[in-house]
Parts: sequence; structure tokens; C-alpha cells
Amino acid sequence: MIRTPLRPLARILSARAKGENPDAIEQSNRRDRHEVMRDRSRAKAEGRLILLGLSFALGFGAIGLRMGMTAAAAPSEPQASMSGPTIAAQRADIVDRKGRILATNLVTHALYAQPKLMVDPVGAAKKLAAIFPDLDADQLAKDFTGARKFLWIKRKISPEQMQAVHEIGDPGLLFGPREMRLYPNGALASHILGGASFGREGVDSAEVIGTAGIEKSYDSWLRDPANGGAPLTLSLDLTVQSTVEEVLAGGMKLMNAKGAAAVLMDIHTGEIVSMASLPDFDPNDRPQPLLKGSPSDSPLFNRAVQGVYELGSTYKLFALAQSLDLGLVTPQTIVDSRSPMIWGRFKIRDFHNYGPRLSVTDVIVKSSNVGTAHIAQMIGGDRQKAFLGSLGLLEPTPVELIEAPTGKPLLPRKWSELSTMTISYGHGLSDSPLHLAAAYASIVNGGTKVTPTLLKTDRVQQGPRVISEQTSATVRGILRQVVVRGTASYGDVPGYSVAGKTGTADKPLPTGGYAKDKVIATFASFFPSYAPKYVLIVTLDEPVETGSTEARRTAGWTAVPVAAEMIRRIGPLLGLRPEVEPPADPALTLASN
Repeated sequence: MIRTPLRPLARILSARAKGENPDAIEQSNRRDRHEVMRDRSRAKAEGRLILLGLSFALGFGAIGLRMGMTAAAAPSEPQASMSGPTIAAQRADIVDRKGRILATNLVTHALYAQPKLMVDPVGAAKKLAAIFPDLDADQLAKDFTGARKFLWIKRKISPEQMQAVHEIGDPGLLFGPREMRLYPNGALASHILGGASFGREGVDSAEVIGTAGIEKSYDSWLRDPANGGAPLTLSLDLTVQSTVEEVLAGGMKLMNAKGAAAVLMDIHTGEIVSMASLPDFDPNDRPQPLLKGSPSDSPLFNRAVQGVYELGSTYKLFALAQSLDLGLVTPQTIVDSRSPMIWGRFKIRDFHNYGPRLSVTDVIVKSSNVGTAHIAQMIGGDRQKAFLGSLGLLEPTPVELIEAPTGKPLLPRKWSELSTMTISYGHGLSDSPLHLAAAYASIVNGGTKVTPTLLKTDRVQQGPRVISEQTSATVRGILRQVVVRGTASYGDVPGYSVAGKTGTADKPLPTGGYAKDKVIATFASFFPSYAPKYVLIVTLDEPVETGSTEARRTAGWTAVPVAAEMIRRIGPLLGLRPEVEPPADPALTLASN
């Protein structure tokens, strides 16, 4: 570095020559040098101040941004770290065949207390009781002031209730996140879905487990993370289910029945498109089971699956189909129908006197117990039992419900000749409406067994053959006559060619015998009769039609009109256009006697 001298020689000599003071040059140089040094120091200080200001601005900006994010975030309680397995939260949705939600999950919170942290436990207890009327303020105060260190208050609360608890402001009232099961359609399909509840619980999560219905049957699958959140797709159609329940509820009220059930099933795939049981319940607030009385008095009781009843004359179809398939009779065969039929000390009677003889067709069309009993005698008890077993009528249905095994058929202790005759017209053997739906589907679909299912499938079942295709076609023609000119005349729906069989069975008394004024009325139908696609079973418990001076309880007056209205409304929803019924095959023309 070259320093500039304060007294440069050349300038001094020049100043002396001119008569100036050489000391002024030194002072000037010193002043210039100090000014340069001062400018450098000022610039350095200003740079440091700017850097410090920027540092403060960035620091306060970061703090403000973090505070804003914290204020905008949902409040959460601190979680204590602890060892042990975590509770899996996510549970798969349940959807109908078209992907519409039947059951899903909702994020909510649970409310708990740590009394040791509470500031005003008695005051908090009173305020909590005001927010939750089902809580006892005195009991809460006792718990808060006792020795307990932890206390669950509510397993799930709404956002409004959570805010109200926040406003109490007590630090001992804390919240834990929860994932609860939600059924957005309320009571719709409640007996199929069943319900769910909390199992293992922790402060930061809870295990949702199925308690009934599909939720319990497929609990492991719904909770399995390996499924990747894929929903469980059922065979139900939500719009059809809603319509079936609406019509069934109206019919139950109109016919003064204490309960009702309906099953709509695809006869080729076995898919249950709709299944209803009334009275029902809301799975979002599932009631407690009854501790006394009959299980059927509870809304939790699934009449379509768990309810086993003597289903009356709907069973005459099985005697007809088996006798035709064995070649014992033809539709024109004449059968003895003199009433009463005497067997030992027992008498078998018809609802009306149909004369001394009827064709096999008219035995079914007019629903003659006596004529059917004579046909059953031709078949014999062993063959009858084997045939009913092949239709699945002697064991619980294998449908995917946890309650299905409880719907066990009630069989006679001894399958005697009398039992053979009474079972042929629907007394002495009890089955559920779902049993009946599967058996009818197996008869009218061409003669192959169908197993009911609640899971969506597009595959036609290839079950074992139970009757020939020719017998199946003949049976369909006869059952169409039941609607055209028989006991189910109120069941005809223009454009849908309904066929089926009525059944009215006296209810057995707990003490033995049968009630005279209480019946189970059933209409087992299928449509269209010439190319059947669906089976519909409608059952009413203790119906009474009071539209005239005489109380009428038979299925033709009660269950049949309800089923007809149901078919009229669900036909378009199923994609079935009303069509003109084709003329009957001359080879299947049925004679009337």
C-alpha cells in the first residue's frame, strides 16, 4: 500500500516559491484523509443497520406466519407418547349396486375430563349438564371432585356441542378425535346394514366395530387396510329399497298389521335387490335389545331373515312342481277335493267348498287344501322332505348376515303322513320370507337352485337342477292363472304380467293350537310371468282389512294389493318397461274344471 505523505516535497517547494505557508498543505491533506475514513465508517455502519433490520423483519414475519397458521388450524389436544399398538381408524364405506353411499365415516370428537386439571369442577359439571341433558350434574360433580384422574364424558359430540364446551373454558375438559360410523339414509335398509359401535378406545382414536348385520358379518374386511379403502358393494338398489319400504309401511298401516316383511330378488343371480322388515330402527341411534318378551316385538328383529312362519298356501307350489316333475299328475289331472278330508281323528278343510273334484290347475288357482293334500299323498313323505331340502327350506339361509343362522326352520318332530299333507299346504313347517323367495326363484327360473346373496354380482348362478325346464314353464303358466282368475286377482299389474300364489296361515299359540283371528298373510309373486326376472315376497303379520263391514284377513285382501302397488312402482326403477303379455303357448293351455 502506498501512503500519500502529508507534506509532499514538490508542493512545499512550490508553496515557498510563491510565498505561501507550507503547513497548510499538511492540514489540508490530513483533513481529506479523515473525511475518507469517516465516509467508509459511515457506509459500514449503515450496512450493518440494514442487515440487522432485515433480520428482525424476517424473524417477526416468520413468527407472525406461524401464529396465523396455528390460529387457523383445528384445535387439538396434546398427545402423550406411549408404547403399544395403535388403533386403526379408517373403516371402508358400504355402497349400493350403483355406488351410492349406505354407510360411511364422519370425523367428530369425544369429550373427556382430567379432574386434577380442572379449575371449577362443580361449575363445569352444571354447565355440562346444561349442554348434555342426559348427564347428571350431581354425579359429574362427584366424579370430578373424587379420586379419579380420567373420565369419559361423551363418546361423540357435535361441532356445536364442542364449541359450547370450549366456552366453559375449563382446562380439565379435553377433546379426543374420533371417526364415527354414519348412515346418511337413516332407517333405510337398517336391518341389512345392522350398525357399528366403538370397541377399543384411546385418547387420540377409537376402534369402530360392527355390531349387527353386514357391518358385523364383514367387520374384518371393512377394517382391513389391505383393501386400500375400496367400498363394500351390496346388491341393494337404494331407490328400489326406498320405494319398497315406503309402500310396505303404507300397506302395513292400511291393513292394521303389527309387522311386515318384503324380499325382492333376482331369480337368475340370487341378488337381493331389496329386503325390508318393519318396524325398523335408525342405525345412527341403535336401540337396546329387549330383555323380556318376544324377540319379534323388538324393532331390531329382522322378520325377513330371522322370522320363521308357517307360510300357508304359498307352499302348494312345491307340491305342484314336484308332482308334475315326477309325472304323477298333469295340469288337467282330476283330484278329489271333497271337504272335509278325514284322516284318523283329524279333518282337513278348505276355505270354501270347491266341489267334489278339481283339476290340478284349479287346485292351485282356487287354493284347495284338500286337493293339495291328495297330491302330497301321491308324492310321499320321504320324497317331499328330500325335495324341500333341495330347495334349501330345511336349513338356515346362507345369506351374508350375522343373524341368518338364527332363522332356523321349524320342522315337525316326526315327518308322518299327516305332516306330509299339512306341510303341502303350508302348516307344520316354518320358514322365513327369504327362504320362500329363494325357493320360488329356483322353481320359476328354469328349475335350477338359487342361493340368495347381498353382494353385487353379475354372474348367473349355475346351481343344481331341482325340476325340469318344462315343469318350470308349466308351473309359471299355472301361477299366472292364480292372478288372472284366482285368489290373487288384485295382484295383476298392467304391463308386468304378475304371477304368484297367496298364503294365509293361522298363527300358532304359545300354549298350543292356532289363533282364530290372527294370521300370517303372504303373497309370493314373480314377474313378468312369461320371462321372469324377479321374485317378490310380501308378508304381513296379523293384518286386518277393515274397508267393508266384514273384517278380512286373507292374503288376497291384504298382502296381494300391497305387492301389486309395489310392483307397479318398482317396475320402472328396475328398468322393466310395461309390455303386452304374449299369448300363451297352446301346449301349456290349462283346463279349468
